[in-house]
Amino acid sequence: MSDLDETAACLEALGNPTRLAMFRLLVRAGDAGKSVGEIQASLSIPASTLSHHLKHLELVGLVSRHREGTTHTCRADYDTMNWLLTFLTEECCADSSTRPKVPHRAHKLSA
Repeated sequence: MSDLDETAACLEALGNPTRLAMFRLLVRAGDAGKSVGEIQASLSIPASTLSHHLKHLELVGLVSRHREGTTHTCRADYDTMNWLLTFLTEECCADSSTRPKVPHRAHKLSA
């Protein structure tokens, strides 16, 4: 699979609001991660919905799940996240003589 294909798959997975919320929750949790039950409670979604979305994030390598006794702990994969961010930004303005102005705060997209 090419870098473009892998990037597209990651962005597709994060393109769903529930999966994006789940991934952000896990990123905030750090290396400790969150149990499946904690994720479910935080997002107020049924277990079947959580399982469906978690599988998508696992398939593209953004999330890993580990069993510890009877608890399944999920963690963001920071290597994959950083690879994705680098891929998206490493050639920023490479063909331009000027750099874009960087706003103090990230611009929020309007719907």
